[in-house]
Formats: sequence, C-alpha cells, structure tokens
Amino acid sequence: MPGYDQLIAEHLRLTILRCLDDQPDYALNQSLLLDLVERFGFAPSQDRLATQLAWLAEQGLIGLGGPAQCRVATLTRRGQDVAKGRAHAPGVKRPRPGETAWA
Repeated sequence: MPGYDQLIAEHLRLTILRCLDDQPDYALNQSLLLDLVERFGFAPSQDRLATQLAWLAEQGLIGLGGPAQCRVATLTRRGQDVAKGRAHAPGVKRPRPGETAWA
C-alpha cells in the first residue's frame, strides 16, 4: 500500500495532467501550473513541482520545453488519455468512474 507522500504525488500528477488538458493549447508554464494546483489544495515548492513535471515527462505523459527557470509543460496524447481515465499510468491516480472532468 502506498504511503502518504506517494498518494499525494499520484494526486498531484493527475491534477497537473487535468490542468493541462483544460488549456486550449494543452500547455502551461511551471509558474502558472504552481498557481493552478494550489487552487486544488496542493502546496508544492517550485522544486517539488519541477520534479513531478520531470517524472511526467519521463513517462511520456507531457513534453517539457523552455528554460530551466520556467519550463513549459505540454500534454501528450497518452497524457490526455490518462487524465481522462482512458488509460492508466502507474504512479498517477486514476480518476474514479464519472470523474473524467472537474466537478
């Protein structure tokens, strides 16, 4: 069973993917993502958010570009499938049935 820190990371990763999915161009910079995830009850540091973005990129769920000080995350097709619950990625919380959009 995952520990508390792992559960928070899984929820944060799903929230990041959903935030990107809500954008017309499926992209946000790291600073805007930090502001958005705070609205959903998360309070990650810049370093923690950067770590989660790097992890999502390693899994092929997002692309990362731009300078290291303000990376731009772009949702991939696989990332969108995970955000909507059509695919599963270990380490990312799966949405509950009927929870494929923000409440």
